[in-house]
Amino acid sequence: MANGDPAQPPAASRGSTIGLRLALTFLGVALASIAVLAGLVAAFAAADVSTLTTRQRSGLTSAVALAAAAAWERNHSWTSADLDPVVDLAANTGADAQIRDLSGRVVKSSPGFAAQKSAPEYRAPIEMRGERAGQVVIRFTRSGIGGANEVLQADLLRAIVGAAGLAALLALVSGLALARRLTRPVARMIAVTRAVERGERGARVGPISAPAELRDLATAFDRAADTLERQEQLRRDMVADIAHELRTPVAVLQAGHEALLDGFAEPTPDQLTSLRDEVLRLARMVDDLQTLAAADAAALHLSLSHCDLAGIAESAADSLIGRFEAAGISLSRRLAPAEIQGDARMLRHVVTNLLTNALKFTPAGGRVTISAGPAGTDAVLTVTDTGIGIAEEELPRIFDRFWRGRGASQTSGSGIGLAIAAELALAHGGRLTASSELGRGTEMTLVLPLA
Repeated sequence: MANGDPAQPPAASRGSTIGLRLALTFLGVALASIAVLAGLVAAFAAADVSTLTTRQRSGLTSAVALAAAAAWERNHSWTSADLDPVVDLAANTGADAQIRDLSGRVVKSSPGFAAQKSAPEYRAPIEMRGERAGQVVIRFTRSGIGGANEVLQADLLRAIVGAAGLAALLALVSGLALARRLTRPVARMIAVTRAVERGERGARVGPISAPAELRDLATAFDRAADTLERQEQLRRDMVADIAHELRTPVAVLQAGHEALLDGFAEPTPDQLTSLRDEVLRLARMVDDLQTLAAADAAALHLSLSHCDLAGIAESAADSLIGRFEAAGISLSRRLAPAEIQGDARMLRHVVTNLLTNALKFTPAGGRVTISAGPAGTDAVLTVTDTGIGIAEEELPRIFDRFWRGRGASQTSGSGIGLAIAAELALAHGGRLTASSELGRGTEMTLVLPLA
């Protein structure tokens, strides 16, 4: 690449990779859980089946012993006892039986008993009415009860494996669906971020179908992008406004100096005074810009302390009372104590600006009223005048930097006073608002949190 930066993968490809990793992670967790669960089920089930089989074999052994005891009781002797039904009973359940007398001699045995040396072997005494006559030995083959254990365990294992496979498939499908739901909005936000990075200021995420947290993230991103766009537009407008404001005094100074240098004009006191006025105008504009820059960073430079908003308003009004009297405008005060946490110097600047604006746009014989006091959890200060008012279409722009309405065209000023006041109000955690009706006056309202 021309700038030497490493190539970045496309947003869609990255989103697909994230989705695949999430799906595989879900599948891995599901498989691990299924494996643990299946292992536990198999172990406990095998133990239960083994216990059941052991009980059945013990019961069969006892039944064969009871049948042998009944055959022995008829003659109290093994010689004439008919043991074929006893052996057949064992054979019918898949077992080989051997009957021994008290001395251990084999009395009767199944044909395949000797061949089943490795088969599970169970023993039970042959007793009748408390008298012991011998012992029965049972060896279980792979048929009947002996084979049922293995068949049941094999069937159970197949069922567990089948259920685990189905659960794994469902986990994979669910993981892919969830991963897609999570990664699609993420991929879109990545794409929009890259678009903004490329300079597409209008790129926005917009409404998305996603979990609430991702929707909140997308909304926050769009709001941040809107704020950046507004700030960028304000910066462009400010540069254009500054250039426009500086053009006139610079042109006058240039023309005046060239006239003096070329001999077309004499350096008379009036000529020098005119040039000095333009220099002072430039100086005032530079001061206004410096004040505006300080207001932008006011949150970092405020000297906060407990102060009374009514006292600040009283001080600002006292400093301007002479100008009000000279202009023939009455100034009324309705001030009640309202303790706030703020920078008294900066807040006095705000109140002075509001009073100065009211004075500037109120004709002789008019009235300006300043009031302050608590209102709920806030301290509220209002400056109301009976001046020329502000047109409805101009009202939303009065806090823009360097903006001056039609009514301000005949007055001095750079158009940043209200912008500075609004910035300072915001830095104090408050707000500055305006309401007006053309020809009937304006009301400016400053709201700050009470201490």
